[in-house]
Amino acid sequence: MKFVRILFCAAVCALTFGAFAQTSPGDLVVDVPFAFFANGKKLPAGHYIVTQNTNMIRIFNHDKVGLLVPALFAIRTKADGSKLVFHRYGDDYFLASVWITASKSGKELFPSRAEREAKSKRAEMEMAVVRPAQ
Repeated sequence: MKFVRILFCAAVCALTFGAFAQTSPGDLVVDVPFAFFANGKKLPAGHYIVTQNTNMIRIFNHDKVGLLVPALFAIRTKADGSKLVFHRYGDDYFLASVWITASKSGKELFPSRAEREAKSKRAEMEMAVVRPAQ
């Protein structure tokens, strides 16, 4: 019986530490309410963790399903909070940039072939902003 309790406690600790190990300071945890494209790949609506590296953005869910996206360094005039910015053409959303709170620097993504094609077919582009989950 004691062995079962120890095994149960070890499993609970592993799950707890695993959940915390997925995020680190500076990561964005967002609930994206629509399917979107990033680097030419369509991701379903859902809960995502977004991390920034020097020239890459990593987008993944809690199942570690996601992708690495090449990005450019970008600067904004004022730091107005963390957010993901999407370009919308019709019903298609394309991840355009990632911004972190208290920083004027962020990452902009290269437009994918699908976004360039959508832009050429539809003259009007709208922007959609998703803020981190609280």
